[in-house]
Amino acid sequence: MSCYVLYCACCYILCPVLSGLTLSLFSLPRQQSELRQDSRMLWVECRIVDALRGRRRMRATAVKLPCSFWFLLLFGAGGLVLFIHLQDLSEMVQQQAPGVKLRGTARQSREALCTQDSEGVRVSPGQDQRPAVEGLTSPIPPMQFPAFQWTRHSATPGSREQDMGSLRVTKRHRKLLKTSPVVSNNSHNSSSSSSGSPDSPEESWQWHRLSHIQEARRRLMKEVCAKYKSSISRTITPHHVSRIYVEDKYKLLYCEVPKAGCSNWKRILMVLSGLASSTHEIKHDAVHYGNHLKRLDSFDRQGITQRLETYTKVLFVREPLERLVSAFRDKFENPNTYYHPVFGKPIISKYRVNASKVALRTGSGVTFQEFMQYLLDVHRPVGMDIHWEPTSQLCSPCLLDYNFIGKFETMEEEANFLLRRTGAPHNLTFPSFKDRNPKAERTSTHLTHRYFAQLSTSERQRAYDFYYMDYLMFNYSKPFKDLY
Repeated sequence: MSCYVLYCACCYILCPVLSGLTLSLFSLPRQQSELRQDSRMLWVECRIVDALRGRRRMRATAVKLPCSFWFLLLFGAGGLVLFIHLQDLSEMVQQQAPGVKLRGTARQSREALCTQDSEGVRVSPGQDQRPAVEGLTSPIPPMQFPAFQWTRHSATPGSREQDMGSLRVTKRHRKLLKTSPVVSNNSHNSSSSSSGSPDSPEESWQWHRLSHIQEARRRLMKEVCAKYKSSISRTITPHHVSRIYVEDKYKLLYCEVPKAGCSNWKRILMVLSGLASSTHEIKHDAVHYGNHLKRLDSFDRQGITQRLETYTKVLFVREPLERLVSAFRDKFENPNTYYHPVFGKPIISKYRVNASKVALRTGSGVTFQEFMQYLLDVHRPVGMDIHWEPTSQLCSPCLLDYNFIGKFETMEEEANFLLRRTGAPHNLTFPSFKDRNPKAERTSTHLTHRYFAQLSTSERQRAYDFYYMDYLMFNYSKPFKDLY
């Protein structure tokens, strides 16, 4: 009886415990599932909270966005303007290294304002072909210093015509005056004293023709400068005017270009300044070594500025490779106590294989091939010289804005026209004699081709590239058919 009572008591106590334990065991998976669901819900809520916070941050950023946006917009616009201004630099370097091959710009002929036919010069349409005999204004205006307004130029006669993006080219356009158009700017009067006037209707027509030639040349020069050298410094320093000679009485500034008639031009300046009565009595040494003429860089800043503003600035140029051959013949094929030791010795030392001791000691006998190797070498053993330095660098035409651009090929006619326009004495004419090596053959186009026939096609191309700016700026045709 007591055992039965004890058994019932144990069952009464343990049954709830066992049932609870059993229920707990059976409900454990359900609780785990609920826990997982709760954690998922918590993760979703966290994502929602993060999203809401992100939206708040986006709204805060959106408030600041306009300031950043306008800053970037203005910065981009400024960069675009700078890019447009500098984009021409990719086409042409201010000074080419020898052998540079220019790409991206078609080298084509360009049409000038005037073209030459069998009868003379044809003036562009819309212009009166009859010159005004009376009251003809001077075609040689003074420069506005330092107003560097590089306007577009049209082509220049007698040389290679290049398409600068405005005029179309045909073979016919290459028949432009080998003398190119003249400076006639009616808004200014010539600053020279007692500017001359034509004596006859025929002379008046000649003046009219030459004036148009000068106009076309100056326009072309300005257009080339604007396209290829727009980034050059616009500050004129004494170095820029170191090759310019001054004649104060007739208010002339002449830039010396060796092998382009500079000796006879110096004779003219000496006569105009009263140092001699005739060009024929002035010897070569007196011209180049007498130091009789004043250079523009010898004046102070005010004197330089005043003369550049009011004087007629004159530049005479020559076909570049013809000028180069002329310089080589003069300096290396004839005895010379300066160029043989200073230039000849280092040229022979670097470019001649098995050079003799005599050649290394004297520097004499430099060949044209050796000279061209020196010229086209970016690591020259000796520096540049004014006799073969490109005119576009020697006289800084993009900076000084010359009023008169003459050509060696028509030197006598154009020089005398300029002298008459400036009021020079009527008995003073440009001399045509050759004072150095008078018996030697003059350097001509035919002779130039003979010299360059010694070079390879690649060397001729590099020589042309070296003087490319001169060909372009002064409107000379390509000298060889195999050039590009």
